[in-house]
Amino acid sequence: MPLYLPSTQFFRTLSAIRISRSLFSPATHIRVMASAAMSKRLAGRTILITGASSGIGKSTAIEFARTSPKNLRLILTARRIDTLKEVAQEIQKEVGNGVKVLPFQLDVSAPDDVRSFVGKLPEEWREIDVLVNNAGLVKGVAKAPEIEEADINVMFATNVTGLINMTQAVLPIFKKRADGGAGDIINIGSIAGRDPYVGGSIYCATKAAVRSFTDSLRKELVATRIRVIEIDPGQVETEFSVVRFYGDKAKADAVYAGGEPLTPDDIAEVIVFAAGRRENVILADTLIFPQHQASPTVMYKKS
Repeated sequence: MPLYLPSTQFFRTLSAIRISRSLFSPATHIRVMASAAMSKRLAGRTILITGASSGIGKSTAIEFARTSPKNLRLILTARRIDTLKEVAQEIQKEVGNGVKVLPFQLDVSAPDDVRSFVGKLPEEWREIDVLVNNAGLVKGVAKAPEIEEADINVMFATNVTGLINMTQAVLPIFKKRADGGAGDIINIGSIAGRDPYVGGSIYCATKAAVRSFTDSLRKELVATRIRVIEIDPGQVETEFSVVRFYGDKAKADAVYAGGEPLTPDDIAEVIVFAAGRRENVILADTLIFPQHQASPTVMYKKS
Protein backbone atom coordinates (compact mmCIF):
# COMPACT_ATOMS: atom_id res chain seq x y z
CA MET A 1 0.00 0.00 0.00
CA PRO A 2 1.59 3.29 -1.06
CA LEU A 3 2.35 5.95 1.54
CA TYR A 4 1.08 9.42 0.63
CA LEU A 5 2.88 12.34 2.24
CA PRO A 6 1.35 15.83 2.35
CA SER A 7 2.68 18.11 -0.32
CA THR A 8 4.77 21.24 0.34
CA GLN A 9 1.74 23.29 -0.66
CA PHE A 10 -0.28 21.52 2.04
CA PHE A 11 2.19 22.64 4.72
CA ARG A 12 2.15 26.17 3.34
CA THR A 13 -1.62 26.24 3.47
CA LEU A 14 -1.67 24.82 7.00
CA SER A 15 0.90 27.41 8.12
CA ALA A 16 -1.18 30.20 6.56
CA ILE A 17 -4.27 28.97 8.41
CA ARG A 18 -2.38 28.98 11.71
CA ILE A 19 -1.08 32.49 11.11
CA SER A 20 -4.54 33.66 10.11
CA ARG A 21 -6.06 32.16 13.24
CA SER A 22 -3.39 33.80 15.41
CA LEU A 23 -4.15 37.18 13.88
CA PHE A 24 -7.75 36.86 14.93
CA SER A 25 -7.14 35.26 18.33
CA PRO A 26 -8.91 36.81 21.33
CA ALA A 27 -5.63 38.21 22.68
CA THR A 28 -4.77 39.90 19.38
CA HIS A 29 -8.32 41.24 19.07
CA ILE A 30 -8.08 42.75 22.57
CA ARG A 31 -4.75 44.42 21.76
CA VAL A 32 -6.13 45.92 18.55
CA MET A 33 -9.23 47.16 20.37
CA ALA A 34 -7.12 48.67 23.17
CA SER A 35 -4.90 50.47 20.66
CA ALA A 36 -7.93 51.81 18.82
CA ALA A 37 -9.48 53.02 22.08
CA MET A 38 -6.28 54.84 23.04
CA SER A 39 -6.05 56.46 19.61
CA LYS A 40 -9.65 57.62 19.94
CA ARG A 41 -9.07 59.09 23.43
CA LEU A 42 -6.07 61.08 22.19
CA ALA A 43 -7.72 62.28 18.98
CA GLY A 44 -8.21 66.03 18.79
CA ARG A 45 -5.89 66.80 21.68
CA THR A 46 -3.18 69.43 21.80
CA ILE A 47 -0.05 68.09 23.49
CA LEU A 48 2.85 70.22 24.72
CA ILE A 49 6.22 68.53 25.22
CA THR A 50 9.25 70.34 26.65
CA GLY A 51 12.77 69.21 25.84
CA ALA A 52 11.44 67.69 22.61
CA SER A 53 14.52 68.07 20.39
CA SER A 54 16.11 64.76 21.43
CA GLY A 55 15.97 61.79 23.78
CA ILE A 56 12.76 61.04 25.66
CA GLY A 57 11.05 64.23 24.48
CA LYS A 58 11.60 63.48 20.79
CA SER A 59 10.55 59.84 21.19
CA THR A 60 7.42 60.94 23.06
CA ALA A 61 6.41 63.27 20.24
CA ILE A 62 6.85 60.49 17.68
CA GLU A 63 4.96 57.97 19.83
CA PHE A 64 1.99 60.32 20.27
CA ALA A 65 1.92 60.87 16.49
CA ARG A 66 2.02 57.14 15.75
CA THR A 67 -0.70 56.39 18.29
CA SER A 68 -3.16 59.02 17.05
CA PRO A 69 -2.07 59.88 13.50
CA LYS A 70 -5.32 61.31 12.16
CA ASN A 71 -6.15 64.23 14.46
CA LEU A 72 -3.52 65.57 16.83
CA ARG A 73 -1.60 68.77 17.58
CA LEU A 74 1.94 68.64 18.96
CA ILE A 75 3.68 71.70 20.41
CA LEU A 76 7.36 70.83 20.65
CA THR A 77 9.65 73.11 22.67
CA ALA A 78 13.40 73.16 23.24
CA ARG A 79 16.30 75.55 22.91
CA ARG A 80 17.38 74.11 19.52
CA ILE A 81 14.75 75.31 17.05
CA ASP A 82 16.48 73.85 13.98
CA THR A 83 16.48 70.40 15.58
CA LEU A 84 12.81 70.79 16.52
CA LYS A 85 11.99 71.56 12.89
CA GLU A 86 13.79 68.37 11.87
CA VAL A 87 11.70 66.40 14.37
CA ALA A 88 8.54 67.98 12.97
CA GLN A 89 9.54 67.00 9.42
CA GLU A 90 10.31 63.45 10.56
CA ILE A 91 6.87 63.12 12.15
CA GLN A 92 4.99 64.49 9.16
CA LYS A 93 6.98 62.32 6.76
CA GLU A 94 5.98 59.22 8.76
CA VAL A 95 2.32 59.89 9.62
CA GLY A 96 1.21 62.59 7.20
CA ASN A 97 -0.75 65.78 7.75
CA GLY A 98 -3.18 64.37 10.30
CA VAL A 99 -0.71 65.41 12.98
CA LYS A 100 -0.03 69.14 13.12
CA VAL A 101 3.34 70.04 14.65
CA LEU A 102 4.36 73.43 16.02
CA PRO A 103 8.10 73.75 16.82
CA PHE A 104 8.63 76.53 19.39
CA GLN A 105 12.00 77.72 20.69
CA LEU A 106 11.88 77.89 24.49
CA ASP A 107 14.36 77.67 27.33
CA VAL A 108 12.35 76.60 30.37
CA SER A 109 15.08 77.95 32.66
CA ALA A 110 14.17 81.51 31.54
CA PRO A 111 11.14 82.51 33.69
CA ASP A 112 10.11 85.50 31.55
CA ASP A 113 10.06 83.35 28.41
CA VAL A 114 7.91 80.73 30.13
CA ARG A 115 5.47 83.33 31.49
CA SER A 116 4.93 84.79 28.01
CA PHE A 117 4.87 81.42 26.25
CA VAL A 118 1.12 80.75 26.04
CA GLY A 119 0.37 84.27 24.86
CA LYS A 120 2.81 83.85 21.96
CA LEU A 121 1.12 80.70 20.69
CA PRO A 122 -1.23 81.04 17.71
CA GLU A 123 -4.81 81.23 18.98
CA GLU A 124 -5.75 77.81 17.65
CA TRP A 125 -2.89 76.18 19.58
CA ARG A 126 -3.67 77.54 23.06
CA GLU A 127 -6.19 74.94 24.19
CA ILE A 128 -3.51 72.60 25.53
CA ASP A 129 -4.78 69.24 26.82
CA VAL A 130 -1.58 67.47 27.88
CA LEU A 131 1.61 68.98 29.31
CA VAL A 132 4.66 66.72 29.33
CA ASN A 133 7.30 68.36 31.55
CA ASN A 134 10.30 66.52 30.15
CA ALA A 135 13.06 69.16 29.91
CA GLY A 136 15.85 68.47 32.39
CA LEU A 137 19.59 68.00 32.71
CA VAL A 138 22.46 67.04 34.98
CA LYS A 139 25.90 68.63 35.20
CA GLY A 140 28.95 66.99 36.71
CA VAL A 141 29.60 64.45 39.45
CA ALA A 142 31.26 66.78 41.96
CA LYS A 143 30.71 66.40 45.71
CA ALA A 144 30.28 69.24 48.21
CA PRO A 145 32.07 71.57 48.76
CA GLU A 146 33.43 71.39 45.22
CA ILE A 147 30.17 71.68 43.25
CA GLU A 148 30.25 74.55 40.77
CA GLU A 149 27.67 77.25 41.51
CA ALA A 150 26.83 77.53 37.81
CA ASP A 151 25.98 73.81 37.72
CA ILE A 152 23.77 74.13 40.81
CA ASN A 153 21.91 77.08 39.32
CA VAL A 154 21.27 75.56 35.88
CA MET A 155 20.02 72.26 37.32
CA PHE A 156 17.56 73.93 39.67
CA ALA A 157 16.50 76.52 37.08
CA THR A 158 15.75 73.82 34.49
CA ASN A 159 14.63 70.79 36.47
CA VAL A 160 12.66 72.50 39.24
CA THR A 161 11.83 76.16 38.56
CA GLY A 162 11.37 75.53 34.85
CA LEU A 163 8.99 72.63 35.45
CA ILE A 164 6.98 74.60 38.04
CA ASN A 165 6.80 77.69 35.83
CA MET A 166 5.62 75.64 32.83
CA THR A 167 2.96 74.02 35.00
CA GLN A 168 1.78 77.41 36.25
CA ALA A 169 1.67 78.77 32.70
CA VAL A 170 -0.53 75.93 31.43
CA LEU A 171 -2.64 75.08 34.49
CA PRO A 172 -5.04 78.06 34.09
CA ILE A 173 -6.03 76.62 30.69
CA PHE A 174 -6.90 73.32 32.36
CA LYS A 175 -8.72 74.89 35.31
CA LYS A 176 -11.14 76.97 33.26
CA ARG A 177 -12.75 73.84 31.82
CA ALA A 178 -16.03 72.41 33.12
CA ASP A 179 -16.38 70.42 36.35
CA GLY A 180 -13.37 72.01 38.00
CA GLY A 181 -11.07 71.62 35.03
CA ALA A 182 -9.53 68.92 32.85
CA GLY A 183 -6.13 68.06 31.40
CA ASP A 184 -3.01 66.00 32.03
CA ILE A 185 0.24 67.09 33.67
CA ILE A 186 2.93 64.46 33.14
CA ASN A 187 6.18 65.17 34.98
CA ILE A 188 9.30 63.21 34.09
CA GLY A 189 11.14 62.55 37.32
CA SER A 190 13.89 60.02 38.00
CA ILE A 191 14.92 57.20 40.29
CA ALA A 192 17.38 59.84 41.55
CA GLY A 193 14.45 61.62 43.22
CA ARG A 194 13.70 58.51 45.27
CA ASP A 195 17.17 57.15 45.97
CA PRO A 196 19.99 59.74 46.04
CA TYR A 197 23.51 58.66 45.19
CA VAL A 198 27.10 59.84 45.66
CA GLY A 199 28.17 62.42 43.09
CA GLY A 200 24.62 63.35 42.20
CA SER A 201 23.50 65.38 45.21
CA ILE A 202 22.20 68.40 43.30
CA TYR A 203 20.53 66.44 40.51
CA CYS A 204 18.97 64.09 43.07
CA ALA A 205 17.74 67.08 45.07
CA THR A 206 16.10 68.58 41.97
CA LYS A 207 14.28 65.35 41.16
CA ALA A 208 13.18 64.96 44.80
CA ALA A 209 11.72 68.46 44.51
CA VAL A 210 9.85 67.42 41.36
CA ARG A 211 8.45 64.43 43.22
CA SER A 212 7.23 66.57 46.14
CA PHE A 213 5.75 69.20 43.83
CA THR A 214 3.95 66.52 41.82
CA ASP A 215 2.50 64.80 44.89
CA SER A 216 1.34 68.11 46.36
CA LEU A 217 -0.20 69.21 43.06
CA ARG A 218 -2.15 65.97 42.76
CA LYS A 219 -3.67 66.55 46.20
CA GLU A 220 -4.46 70.18 45.41
CA LEU A 221 -6.31 69.19 42.23
CA VAL A 222 -8.11 66.12 43.56
CA ALA A 223 -11.54 67.76 43.17
CA THR A 224 -10.94 68.37 39.44
CA ARG A 225 -10.60 66.22 36.32
CA ILE A 226 -6.94 67.27 36.00
CA ARG A 227 -4.66 64.24 36.16
CA VAL A 228 -1.20 64.63 37.69
CA ILE A 229 1.22 61.88 36.68
CA GLU A 230 4.88 61.21 37.45
CA ILE A 231 7.08 58.83 35.49
CA ASP A 232 10.48 58.03 36.98
CA PRO A 233 12.99 56.35 34.63
CA GLY A 234 16.02 54.46 35.78
CA GLN A 235 18.99 54.22 33.41
CA VAL A 236 18.11 55.48 29.92
CA GLU A 237 20.69 56.02 27.19
CA THR A 238 20.24 59.56 25.85
CA GLU A 239 22.37 62.73 25.65
CA PHE A 240 21.94 62.88 29.45
CA SER A 241 25.38 61.50 30.30
CA VAL A 242 27.10 63.46 27.52
CA VAL A 243 25.76 66.66 29.11
CA ARG A 244 26.72 65.44 32.58
CA PHE A 245 30.33 64.97 31.47
CA TYR A 246 30.46 68.30 29.60
CA GLY A 247 30.50 66.68 26.14
CA ASP A 248 32.97 63.86 26.90
CA LYS A 249 31.40 61.02 24.86
CA ALA A 250 33.88 58.40 26.08
CA LYS A 251 32.94 58.99 29.72
CA ALA A 252 29.27 58.96 28.80
CA ASP A 253 29.58 55.65 26.96
CA ALA A 254 31.36 54.10 29.96
CA VAL A 255 28.23 54.67 32.07
CA TYR A 256 26.29 52.22 29.90
CA ALA A 257 29.07 49.72 29.14
CA GLY A 258 28.28 46.13 30.08
CA GLY A 259 24.56 46.72 30.49
CA GLU A 260 21.49 47.25 28.36
CA PRO A 261 19.93 50.58 29.35
CA LEU A 262 16.40 51.60 28.53
CA THR A 263 15.83 53.53 25.33
CA PRO A 264 13.92 56.81 25.00
CA ASP A 265 11.24 54.83 23.14
CA ASP A 266 10.67 52.66 26.22
CA ILE A 267 9.80 55.71 28.31
CA ALA A 268 7.80 57.34 25.51
CA GLU A 269 5.52 54.31 25.31
CA VAL A 270 4.70 54.62 29.01
CA ILE A 271 4.06 58.37 28.74
CA VAL A 272 1.63 57.93 25.85
CA PHE A 273 -0.03 54.95 27.57
CA ALA A 274 -0.61 57.10 30.67
CA ALA A 275 -2.12 59.92 28.61
CA GLY A 276 -4.30 57.45 26.72
CA ARG A 277 -6.12 55.99 29.76
CA ARG A 278 -9.76 56.69 30.53
CA GLU A 279 -10.15 60.03 32.28
CA ASN A 280 -10.88 58.31 35.59
CA VAL A 281 -7.61 56.31 35.47
CA ILE A 282 -4.42 57.96 36.75
CA LEU A 283 -1.01 56.31 36.53
CA ALA A 284 0.06 58.46 39.44
CA ASP A 285 3.51 57.02 40.08
CA THR A 286 5.58 54.83 37.76
CA LEU A 287 9.18 53.63 38.24
CA ILE A 288 10.88 52.03 35.24
CA PHE A 289 14.14 50.06 35.30
CA PRO A 290 16.04 48.05 32.72
CA GLN A 291 16.35 44.39 33.70
CA HIS A 292 19.90 44.77 35.05
CA GLN A 293 19.11 47.67 37.42
CA ALA A 294 17.68 47.62 40.97
CA SER A 295 18.67 51.13 42.14
CA PRO A 296 20.92 53.98 40.96
CA THR A 297 23.98 52.13 42.24
CA VAL A 298 22.91 48.46 42.11
CA MET A 299 23.37 47.31 38.52
CA TYR A 300 24.59 44.09 36.98
CA LYS A 301 27.16 44.62 34.26
CA LYS A 302 28.75 41.96 32.10
CA SER A 303 32.52 41.97 32.32
